[in-house]
Amino acid sequence: MGVFTFVLRNSGGEWIAKQHSGDIEASAASTFQLQRLLVQAALAVDSSGGVQSSFSTVSPTSAVFQVIVGGAAFVGGGVAAAAPAGAAPAAEAAAPAKKEEKVIWIVPI
Repeated sequence: MGVFTFVLRNSGGEWIAKQHSGDIEASAASTFQLQRLLVQAALAVDSSGGVQSSFSTVSPTSAVFQVIVGGAAFVGGGVAAAAPAGAAPAAEAAAPAKKEEKVIWIVPI
């Protein structure tokens, strides 16, 4: 599993990204384009599985972008099949059993 963290800064209308602990750098006209480039760069280094990303604006001219490659993939709040086999019992124990609720409607006559 690879975790890639980037610091993004806007300089003169261009967004520039530098990896926090590494050598990956990129630039683009928008944060959207830059995120796409950074995901591709991270996948070029580590293509061991699914990709997750997170983008957080810090100020109007700076942001943090993180790419996680491999590991568990979260789909709709549950753990997908990419989770390690040993994690399955823990995931089942953490999820409470669904209780059936009965709704009684009272209709005035």
